[in-house]
Amino acid sequence: MTFLPPFGPGGGFGGPGGPGGPGGMPGPPSFPGGGGGGPQGVQAPTGPPPSFIPQQPASLFAVDPRAISGCLFRYTYIWPDRGPGFWMFPVFVGRNSVAGFRWNGFFWMYSGIDLQRISSFSCF
Repeated sequence: MTFLPPFGPGGGFGGPGGPGGPGGMPGPPSFPGGGGGGPQGVQAPTGPPPSFIPQQPASLFAVDPRAISGCLFRYTYIWPDRGPGFWMFPVFVGRNSVAGFRWNGFFWMYSGIDLQRISSFSCF
C-alpha cells in the first residue's frame, strides 16, 4: 500500500502536481510590493506608505461609507476603536466595511475592517 502526499507524487509545492507545477493547482497570485491575497486584477501599492503618522482628526460619530470612499486607491491612515493605527490602501468600500491592502511594516497584505470599528481616518 502506498500513501502519496495530498498534492500528488510531486511533494506538494513547486513540483509536478503541486501549486504552480505542471498538472497541479495554480500558484498563489503575486502582487507588486510583496502583498497578496487581494481580488483578481487589484494590485497593492508598489512601495511603502508615507513615513509619517498624521495627526488624528476629531472623532466622528460614525464613519460613513461615502466619506471613506473618497479615500479609494489612496494612502489612508486608519485609527481603529481599539489597537494601534495603521496605513491602508482601500480598494473596496461596502455599506458596512472597507477592504484593501494594509501595511504590516514590511509589505502590503489584503485585509478588511468593519466601518463601525474605525474611530477616524485620514487619506493622502
